[in-house]
Formats: sequence, structure tokens, C-alpha cells
Amino acid sequence: MFLSPYPDVDIPDQSIYDYLFGSLEDADLDRVALIDPDTTAETTYRTLRAQVDAFAGALAARGVEAGTVVAMLCPNVPAFATVFHGILRLGATVTTINSLYTAHEIEAQLRDAGATWLVTVSPLLAPASEAARAAGIDDDHLVVLDGAGHHPDLATLLGEGRTPPSVSFDPATHVAVLPYSSGTTGNPKGVMLSHRNLVANVQQCRVSIRLDRDDRVLAVLPFFHIYGMTVLLNLALRQRASLVTMPRFDLVAFLRNIQTHQCTFLFIAPPIAVALAKHPVVDDFDISSVHSVFSGAAPLDGETAEAAGRRIHAQIFQGYGMSELSPVSHAIPPERGDTPVSSVGMLLPNVEAKLVDPETGDELEAHDDDGLTEPGEIWVRGPNVMLGYLGRPEATAETIDEDGFLHTGDIAVHHVDGYFTIVDRLKELIKYKGYQIAPAELEALLLSHPKIADAAVIGVLDDDHQEIPKAFVVTQPDSGLTEDDVMAFVAGEVAPHKKVRRVEFIDAVPKSTSGKILRKDLRAREQQRK
Repeated sequence: MFLSPYPDVDIPDQSIYDYLFGSLEDADLDRVALIDPDTTAETTYRTLRAQVDAFAGALAARGVEAGTVVAMLCPNVPAFATVFHGILRLGATVTTINSLYTAHEIEAQLRDAGATWLVTVSPLLAPASEAARAAGIDDDHLVVLDGAGHHPDLATLLGEGRTPPSVSFDPATHVAVLPYSSGTTGNPKGVMLSHRNLVANVQQCRVSIRLDRDDRVLAVLPFFHIYGMTVLLNLALRQRASLVTMPRFDLVAFLRNIQTHQCTFLFIAPPIAVALAKHPVVDDFDISSVHSVFSGAAPLDGETAEAAGRRIHAQIFQGYGMSELSPVSHAIPPERGDTPVSSVGMLLPNVEAKLVDPETGDELEAHDDDGLTEPGEIWVRGPNVMLGYLGRPEATAETIDEDGFLHTGDIAVHHVDGYFTIVDRLKELIKYKGYQIAPAELEALLLSHPKIADAAVIGVLDDDHQEIPKAFVVTQPDSGLTEDDVMAFVAGEVAPHKKVRRVEFIDAVPKSTSGKILRKDLRAREQQRK
């Protein structure tokens, strides 16, 4: 068993609203919470709290209550914070939807989550309204924040000035958010995170991720993703920092916003680190205000991290987590300058972990002469572990054991100095630019094509060493199907990050006697090709 090097922190028995906004002091109220770089409009903590309350009151007047599921299909704009926390203020549950999803994908999540309301913005109204109609959501339950058509809008709802009702629920068991994750395998599942999960992970992160009230954070990682939701939005609000919101990533706009708004702390995924390390346009901007960069969502290699840090003269840190962990379990703390940036750092406070041999089930604790354990699957236990998967008790039981340890599906080694390094993956997920892609979802789609007899999907590395989906396809006789045909078919049905980016035609998909795809054989095939 490995323990955090930090003493346990107190986890307040509060809702996330009370934790973030109930603790506001008078000195914080006129601090800037949110900045819209497109309009330069600023929202203070005083105004944000008032907007959260007013939005909650407006929804309550329309029948939203504890247990109601409200979906959000919304990019990073200041209003996201108002809506997200207004929903949670009522004890309702938020399911956040990827802004790149197609109408079909949106509908699937609405139905699975049991959402009866959907909040979006006008640029996403076409797929949102199509999905809402298909899922049985009425027009008056489709809120378009910036106003469009005959739907409720944010200005109108806030203008009613309603006071939210008092609500009471158990923060430890009441579901606050339902992000969707593929877990270690399979199609996306609703991850039930309680108010206590969210509060706990912010409290834990405060120890290892040293964001403070004088920081300005460039919020480009999406709030709909659990990384953005907890580590950007909630942590920044708890620390009374300022968030500069970006609805989409564009490198030039990213750099310009850092320069214009003097951003000091960046939360990124590995592709942004690659750009910071290598892209020539970085030299055209003064981003010397940045002192810290924290990378997560997918593994970042140490060489790229160090190159990025040297180039922009900032400290680079890395962490580890997953939606099922709210999401952070490991992080490199600033005071541990000797910790390799290629590692994911130390366990957060209140977290215990095991490394388990996936073949034998034996726990691994002994360190060799180099100070390393044998590789093992990381099992994690702590107050940030999810309640379970929505409506999927079997998948929950496969992921969280009777002792409360969540089996992550990632293989790591532990160093005697206390840090962990991810070395491999048991789970089948593909991580493309920080987004999870379930091979099973793409395989099911490919099999729906009349000219495809069988298919398998794995992650492979592209020329920039980023993982991308590759499909191995068995065609029907005389199909005439081409690689471009396959890629175009998938691209027409899924969000851009899920697109198949390489195709190889094979005679048969390797499978076990039980019919399970042998992805290790396909990966071995890839290695032989190199």
C-alpha cells in the first residue's frame, strides 16, 4: 500500500455551491472571477454568486428540483459558471456534453442520463434542438443562453430576479454531475460524482496544485470535461483566482490572450505542450507572465515537457487522473523540483494506492536497486472515487472492488522517492488530444456499414507521437471499399476527435476463443510494420 506524503485534509460536509460561494469573504466579492476575452467583460465574484442564485431561482420556478437532470452543451464562456453552479445550487444534476458531438451522440447521452432539460448556445442550437426533439425534451426546456428562436434565454431568466429555494440533501450520496467516460473499456457511461466527490477533489488539489488568488488562468480546456470542470473552473473559483475563458483552442488566440490578459497559470493537454515547445509562432508573443503550466488528460513525455518549460521559462508539472476519480489522484507539487516531469507525481492527500500485478493479482511494493517497483495496475482509494456508473451495477463492480479501490486500468511503477510513472495501459481506451475514445463505439459503427464484415480499432502513434484511432477492417467480398471510404463514413457519424485516422484492410480480426478481440496482436502487428 502506498500513502500520500501529505497529511489528510478536512473534507467539508457541504454542497459544492456552499463550499465555493458560501465561503466568500467580503474582501473577495469585488475580485474578478471571469473575463471574456472577446468582449473584455469582467464578472466579479459578487455578480457571479448573484447570477448563480438568480438562475437557480428561475429554474426552480419552472419545476427543476433536486434530482432533475439538466444537460449542458456549452463551450467555455463566462455563462457556463453561472448555469453550471445554478443547477447544482438546486440539488439538480448536471450532465455535461462534448460541444463537438453530433445530434445522434447528444441524443444518446440525453436519453442515457435521463435529462429533461438542455442548456446550449446558438452556434450549437441545430444539433441541440434535433437531439432534444428526439429525446422528448420540449422547446420550453431547451435554454439557449444567448437567445435564439422561442426558447428561454439567460438574460430573461436572470432578469426575473428570483430567489432560489432552500434545499437539503446528503452531499456524500447526492449526484452532482454526470460526465461520461468509457472507463477501462466499452461505450461511454455516466460517471456519478457526488457533491462530496467534487468538494474533496478541490480540497485535495489545493495542496498539490498551487493556484492562488493573484493568478489569472487561461481556461481553454473544456469545462464539460472533468479536468476542466474540477481543476480549472472549481479550483480557480475556490482559490478566488480569475478565469479567462476560451470557447475553442486556436494557438494564436491562445498566445494573444496570455499576452493581453497577463495569464500566469496554464492548464493544458499534451498537444498544447508540443506547440509551446516547437511552434515558431510562440516567439511572436510575450508570454513571460506565465509561471506555471500543468499538463493532464493524457501522458506527456518528459523531453517535450522540459523543452516547453525551457522555451517559455515556466515550471511544467504533470498529473494523473480519470473521470471516475473526480478526476485527480496524482500531481507533481512545486516544491518537489527533483521529481521527473515525465512522472505523474505523488498521491494527493487522503488518497491510498496499490500497484497490482495484472497477471497474478499480487500486490507490488518492493523497490529494486534503481528505486523502482515492478510495473503494476494502479488501484486508488479516496474520497474522490465516484459513486459508480449510472444504471450499470456490473460495470461499477468491475471497476470498484469491495475494499473501495478503483481499478484504473493504467500500469505504473512507483519510485522510492514517492512518485509514480505511467508505463503502459491495460484499458482499451484511446486518448486523442486528451479526449477518450472507446474502440468498442467505433467498432460498432464500422460494423453497421453494409460493406464491412468485421472490424477492430486500436490506438497507434502518429508522426507527432500522439495517439490516434486506427481501424483494421475486414470487407465483404468484392466490396470495392477504400480507406478513404471508411474514414469518410466514420467522420460523418461522430465528433471530430473520434474520427478514424488510419485504416488497414485485413483478412480476419484476431480473436480469443471467447470471441474477444485480441488487441495485443494488432499492436504487435503495428510494431512489426515499423
